[in-house]
Amino acid sequence: MDDTTEFLADGDFPRARVALLLKHFSRLADGRETWRIVYPLAEVLLLLTCATIASCDDFDDIVAWGEDHLDLLRRFAPFHNGIPCERWLRTLVNRVDPLTFGICFEGWIHALWPGRHDLIAIDGKTSRRTHHKRKGLKALHTLSAYATNARLTLAQLSVPEKANEITAIPDLLDHLAEVGQLEGALVTIDAMGCQVAIAAKIIEHEADFLLPLKGNQPTLEAEVESYFETAPADELVMKTTVEKGHGRIETRVYAASKNVEWMKGERSYPGQPRFEGVKTILHVLNRSEYADRCTFDTRIYISSAPLDIERLASGARGHWGVESMHWLLDVEFKDDLSRYRAGNGAKNMAVIRRFALGLVRANKNKGSVKTRRKSASWNNDFLLEILQVK
Repeated sequence: MDDTTEFLADGDFPRARVALLLKHFSRLADGRETWRIVYPLAEVLLLLTCATIASCDDFDDIVAWGEDHLDLLRRFAPFHNGIPCERWLRTLVNRVDPLTFGICFEGWIHALWPGRHDLIAIDGKTSRRTHHKRKGLKALHTLSAYATNARLTLAQLSVPEKANEITAIPDLLDHLAEVGQLEGALVTIDAMGCQVAIAAKIIEHEADFLLPLKGNQPTLEAEVESYFETAPADELVMKTTVEKGHGRIETRVYAASKNVEWMKGERSYPGQPRFEGVKTILHVLNRSEYADRCTFDTRIYISSAPLDIERLASGARGHWGVESMHWLLDVEFKDDLSRYRAGNGAKNMAVIRRFALGLVRANKNKGSVKTRRKSASWNNDFLLEILQVK
């Protein structure tokens, strides 16, 4: 790492941001003896990052891309010994600590986008092919905190399986608060995260929650839905949006109310939810019109945020962004097809894919994620632009 730092010390501003990334990589401990290091860790991680952005989804592709773009990589680090082989690269990625690795990328993202994010969506995704039945290894499940407006993954946490999300979400919230990303944000989670303890944790960190009532809170959901069926018009604030695309027309009717005093009565019954700090309730009616049919969907939310229909509507609609991110990981980055199982390889590659996707989507050029990644593999200038260098 010292060799790389000295190489970049006299660099111009375009190289400074990559130097910043390498500086964050320096947090990773390299257990190898210094005199035996042929391929410095920072150089290898830079190779992984650039190649993943440039449409390389496995180690063979990454090595081949690195060999063809060695001159580009040497603009930012010496690479005295060239590019390691596929087997060596896989071994190193398996050894890197995934928690510290994720923090390295988070630090770089925070340096490039230092402002706090108003809407944060939390959701989990399973990498289906990372399981190993014979060894009793379950598929990797990654919990992500996603900045809806910036379309960036702010933090992520690997959990043994989907059922562990409930216990992992508070840890992810604590991490977001520690790095200064949570205060003042509106946090959305799916129905699994609609838990009293999780809601209390969000408020504890001076943020607000917007949680859906569905299935796991059937009594409270029925009561809130009943309220909206009979609520006086002067208690409701309404908003309607119409969106057209993907072969359908979607009309959403939002209705919000700050009349929540009736939820704080002296009622007592088994399983009674005791959410503290609820200030607003939200009802969303979604009508999807296709060429041959129409579908309707109703969603109910509770929130600790003051009644601001624009913000609540953006939060409810924006949660779809993290689900879209997961879909892109499968379709464009082949996340569900990945069979990385040994060591920390699956966790570390999950970090790199989310980071790469965030940078690709943050680029303002026209074209799909697939087209941008292909363009980055063909055009070095465009790759540098995605890396925020140009």
